[in-house]
Amino acid sequence: MQPPDHPQPPDHPTEPSPEGAAPQTPPQAVPPHEDAHARAHGKFPDDSARAEHPHAVSTHFDPDTERRIKRGARIVGLVLLAGFLIVSAIRFLHARSVAHGGQLAYSAAPPVDVVIARPITQGQALSLPGETAAWYESTIYARVNGYVASWLVDIGDHVKKGQLLATIETPELDAELAAARAQLEASRAQVAARRAEMEFAKTTNERWRDSPKGVVSEQEREAKKADYQSAQARLYAANAQVALDQSKVNQYSALTAFKQVRAPYDGTITQRRIDVGNLVTAGSTSSTTPLYHMAQTDPLRIFVDVPQSAAVDLMSRGVPAQVQATGAVGGVFDAKVARAAEALDPNARTMRVEVDMPNAKHALVPGMYVTVAFRLPPRGNVEVPAAALIFRASGTQVAKVDEHDRVHFDPVLIGRDDGSVVELASGVSPGDRLVLNISSQIAPDERVVVRAAAPAAHPPGSPAVAAAQGTIE
Repeated sequence: MQPPDHPQPPDHPTEPSPEGAAPQTPPQAVPPHEDAHARAHGKFPDDSARAEHPHAVSTHFDPDTERRIKRGARIVGLVLLAGFLIVSAIRFLHARSVAHGGQLAYSAAPPVDVVIARPITQGQALSLPGETAAWYESTIYARVNGYVASWLVDIGDHVKKGQLLATIETPELDAELAAARAQLEASRAQVAARRAEMEFAKTTNERWRDSPKGVVSEQEREAKKADYQSAQARLYAANAQVALDQSKVNQYSALTAFKQVRAPYDGTITQRRIDVGNLVTAGSTSSTTPLYHMAQTDPLRIFVDVPQSAAVDLMSRGVPAQVQATGAVGGVFDAKVARAAEALDPNARTMRVEVDMPNAKHALVPGMYVTVAFRLPPRGNVEVPAAALIFRASGTQVAKVDEHDRVHFDPVLIGRDDGSVVELASGVSPGDRLVLNISSQIAPDERVVVRAAAPAAHPPGSPAVAAAQGTIE
């Protein structure tokens, strides 16, 4: 049975409504037991039902709400706790694994790369730049003053020794030669006159000398004798004048031979500086114009500046070499060291070496840039990469790996340093295993893990590569 509703008087009097508006009735509170009853019987099933009863307000509190909130908070806390424990366990296991791995890595033998020292089978191949030069090179000037009458050869012509190159007209020289010859004839005539005078003075002297005493005086005898001696002296002077005039004739005759310009040797004309009608002057001063430039290019000289490290090896004559020039016919030419300066340039610390090569086909010309390859004799026993060397205050060392994979540091003596490859004169034997780029943390007699060993590589320019390319025999 539901108790009858007993309406409660309002706590506050009803306020008068504005004029023209209906009076408002305040909402009435629903007793708790009625609200619970309405909820139990579905009197307010949803908001729409509440909207139908706007004056009904529930003040009832469901006791299950607190229990549900506490249960949810407990679940969330357990989940967070479980997540924290899981994350902590993972981090602990990871840190322990890292520490264990680090300890194993620290205690394990360090890995190293090794190279096997190989014996030197060939000498070092050394390639240096060089410059070609003619065997002979001459600048031909005029020896006499005159005008160019003709020229017979031009640049690029191959000439023989004594071949006529040009002719020069010398009117002044011709006139001087004619005058000298005339003077010579006059001197010869003078000699004939002096000889006649001398013969007359001689007979007169003999006549007065052989006259009996008392016929001629002694003074007259002495006078005739003096006349004879004077005649002899005048004859000698006339003969000397003839010789002097003859020398002038010979001089002018010799100069006339230079009217024909001839080649001094077999060679090639490299420059022509004259033309027909040009006035040429004898001499070789800076203001004098040369006639020709010529050069002999067979054989050919090649000058090479050798560094100090190889100067001693190339100081001997007859060391074989090979010359190569880009675009040259035949490609590679055999040559030999002809001579060396046997002194270093104090500025560049290099030694000038001359290499001679036959050039019958004129494949190379003077002034070319070429590459000259030498084969230097070995200075060491083994050849190793430069990365195997250790430079310390006590000297140069290498790290050897013995048959038990333990490292030993031994001193070595460098025979020749080629940059990437080094010849060792002592301290290493063929077949030794040497560590490359060894770490400073590796101590002597420490065990290491050896990676795959390989023979010493042949760097570019090494003897093996040069031999494979065929640049050195």
